Amino acid sequence: MAAVTSTASLCPAAAGGLSSSSSSFTHKPSSRRLRQAASTSQEGFTTYKDEANKFSIQVPQGWLVGAGEASGIKSVTAFYPEQAAADSNVSVAITGIGPDFTSLKSFGDVDSFAEGLVNGLDRSWQKPPGLAAKLIDSRAANGLYYLEYTLQNPGERRRHIVSAIGMAFNGWYNRLYTVTGQYIDDDDSEKYRPQIEKAVRSFRLT
Repeated sequence: MAAVTSTASLCPAAAGGLSSSSSSFTHKPSSRRLRQAASTSQEGFTTYKDEANKFSIQVPQGWLVGAGEASGIKSVTAFYPEQAAADSNVSVAITGIGPDFTSLKSFGDVDSFAEGLVNGLDRSWQKPPGLAAKLIDSRAANGLYYLEYTLQNPGERRRHIVSAIGMAFNGWYNRLYTVTGQYIDDDDSEKYRPQIEKAVRSFRLT
């Protein structure tokens, strides 16, 4: 099994705001899902379709896939290279949200959403300084919010995050989809950057 860290799981708070937290999930690769995912592929990527949770995503061929559980999150699916699972991976977390949240615009436009998320994570102003979070880019496209930012704890390597946020209704409740791709800003992890960015951009609700 491999430990995969999701650094940006978004959960609507009871008061109507957003809270962001770092959570670690242990994923056990599922050979059934791997066989299912391998049915369609092109240009070094495999199209993974989750019929139950109604999404698809392209992931690099040869990456492992697994499912995990965490408090407050209904479903987590992670994709990762076996040799660098902790530092380079893509995860899809699905969270149930209240009826007041009917679309992504319920959280504000993409810029205010991104600023609120990153500012909520940033603790660099504390004494002593804590986690430093820096927003790089935010945009809306394909019915999703796309975010790019960095996270760095004092004395640790900087972690680069690319994320896609979407929302859908499954007939019973609204669901928030958080797609998180992450890699370390160093030579060893940088090689996964194009693959991770393409995977996040490829995410679609079905």
